[in-house]
Amino acid sequence: MGKINQNKAGLAFGGFLAVLHAAWSTMVGFGWAQPSLNFIFHLHFLNAPFTVRPFNLTTSVELVIVAALAGYAFAWVFAAIWNAVLRR
Repeated sequence: MGKINQNKAGLAFGGFLAVLHAAWSTMVGFGWAQPSLNFIFHLHFLNAPFTVRPFNLTTSVELVIVAALAGYAFAWVFAAIWNAVLRR
């Protein structure tokens, strides 16, 4: 595999995480998040220790933005390390 474009990697992974977290926020808004969590914990033989709080638009937007920025930063750093190792 060749060199990775750091900006494209960051945008792709940041966008992916933003979409996932926007989907989670949508689930919270429609009231589907708690049953989904309960189901996932049940599949893993666990009790659900978390309670989903009521939907808040400001918190939802913050979640999506932070996820996008963190995803971008993670992928950018990964690509930089990959490219540095590849040069050797």
